[in-house]
Amino acid sequence: MFATAVRFMAKKGKPKMKPIELKTPPEQTQTITRTIFDIVKEHGPLTISDTWQHLKEVGVRGLTSKRHMKILLRWMRERQKLRLICNHDGPHKQFLYTTWFTNPKIMPPRPRTKSASSQP
Repeated sequence: MFATAVRFMAKKGKPKMKPIELKTPPEQTQTITRTIFDIVKEHGPLTISDTWQHLKEVGVRGLTSKRHMKILLRWMRERQKLRLICNHDGPHKQFLYTTWFTNPKIMPPRPRTKSASSQP
């Protein structure tokens, strides 16, 4: 019991994240975030890679990279434009972006592969 309390007290807390400050002009940010929101609303819930694929098809001007898109997604979560949900499939987790006011559709389960150790 004492060891558990010591371990608990020794853990450091999660560092506070400061708010994201975007370096793009506000007009450009608004255009990009509106496009991302519309894609997530139309096709969502989406993973980061699915969102990136849809954005590449649309060809948004001003979006420089996938990293830039991830920063914008996090900024949109801060402003409560999007939310992040976790889809559990057994031991696997899948994080999906969706809009705040839509009910997330149930994602079909991923196909499971048999591992070599489970076969006789």
